Amino acid sequence: MLYLHDVWVNWFEGEENGYSVCHFHEWRKEDTIELLDQVPLLYITETLYNYIENDMHDLPKALLDSIYKRAYTRKGQKRSVVEYACIVTDGNDILAFDTIGYSIPIRKSRLIPRQEQLVFDMIANTKAQSFKFVESDYQKEYHMLSMSPELIFGLTRKERQLKQLLMIGLDQLKTTNNREELRYWLTEWDPKQYPAIRYMDEDTVWETLYNGVKEGWSPTHEELCMKLIRGQPFLEKMWEAEIGPEHDTSNQK
Repeated sequence: MLYLHDVWVNWFEGEENGYSVCHFHEWRKEDTIELLDQVPLLYITETLYNYIENDMHDLPKALLDSIYKRAYTRKGQKRSVVEYACIVTDGNDILAFDTIGYSIPIRKSRLIPRQEQLVFDMIANTKAQSFKFVESDYQKEYHMLSMSPELIFGLTRKERQLKQLLMIGLDQLKTTNNREELRYWLTEWDPKQYPAIRYMDEDTVWETLYNGVKEGWSPTHEELCMKLIRGQPFLEKMWEAEIGPEHDTSNQK
C-alpha cells in the first residue's frame, strides 16, 4: 500500500461531477482547507477513476476494504482516524475522496501541484487495479441539474456555480410549466423572438429557452439568472456567495 503524508485537501461535498471539484488554482481563501496526516494512494483503472470522479455511487467493496481506517487527519496535536478516505489516480488525473463513513464518495478534493507530481512519481512502476469494477454495469447519465461536461468546460468556478444556479431556476420553471410564465422568460432572454413567442406552445417555448441558455456563459446569462431566482432566499444566498451582497438581487430592477 502506498501512502502520502501531510496532504492538503479542499473538500467539495456532495458534488457528483468532477468539474465541480475545483483544481488548486481555483481554491479560495474562504475555503476550508484540511490536513490529512496520512492517506492511502491507489492507482486504478481509467473506468473506475471516472466512476469515482463523476458520480456518487457505491464504491467497490474490495476498494473500501483495502483503505479501511488507513487514513488520518491532524488538527493541532490531535490525530484522528478516517474510516474510508484515499487518493486515487488513473495515471492522468488525481482525486482525493472521503466517504464520511458511507460507501459513496461524499467529499472530493484535488491536490496541490507539488503533491500531484509526487503521486505520479510514486505510481511510476506500479500497475493499475480494477477492484473487480465492471464497466458494463455502469452508465453515466447527464440532465439539466447534472450538466454534460461540454456545457461546462471553459467556465470559471464562479461561472459554473451561477450556471448551476440558473439550471435550478429553469428546472423550477419547467416543473410549473405555465405557458405565460415560460413566454415571459423567453422574451426576457431573447426579446427579438417576441413576435413568434406569442404563438408558441409550452413545449416549444421551453425547448427554445433551454437550447438558448445551455451553451456557454455571458452577462445575459447572469442577468437572466439574477431575475429568475429573485424572491427565493435559499437561491439568493447561493447567488450572493458568488456575486457578493453589493449585487443583491432584491436591489436590482
